[in-house]
Amino acid sequence: MVRTRDDRIDAAVLAATVELLDESGYADLSIGGVAARAGVHRPAIYRRWPSKRHLVVDAVAAGLGLVPTPDTGDLRADLITGMNTMVTAFGGTALGRVLPALVADLAEDPELNEEFLRTVFHPRRASTAAALESARRRGEIRSDFDLDFVLDALAAPLYYRALFRHLPLTERLAEQTVDTVLAVLAL
Repeated sequence: MVRTRDDRIDAAVLAATVELLDESGYADLSIGGVAARAGVHRPAIYRRWPSKRHLVVDAVAAGLGLVPTPDTGDLRADLITGMNTMVTAFGGTALGRVLPALVADLAEDPELNEEFLRTVFHPRRASTAAALESARRRGEIRSDFDLDFVLDALAAPLYYRALFRHLPLTERLAEQTVDTVLAVLAL
């Protein structure tokens, strides 16, 4: 008999992870602590996540959302909505505070980096790319732009502030970033 994965355990573990990250930070997070907080046994966590770092990647994915940018036909509003998911997730939350340590781990662990790209980075980028491509097909923006550069330009200011914490992440920053990129894409 094949045992199916219990989504309730996943949700409890991810919620416990975020709570403990908020309380004690990334360095002090342990699978044992997460298991105790979630009310599950450690093997249940290790069957789902091979390490604490993988668990944190999934907690970041859950906190950010994987399809942040809608495609309603109002490109500016859609892009601002997408960028504001980062403002909400990284601005003053446990996820924002652990991002620098997680990025350091990504640099040291190619397999973890690939997991992050697959579960967090690429799905989020794909939803923003879809909104931009729809606007391009509608003739709302220039058609001759480098999509990868535009995607980087939209996210870079928010990640920069999330990583260095030199200035706050704000909805105004999301709007400024979107408006700057759209000025370049204007017909």
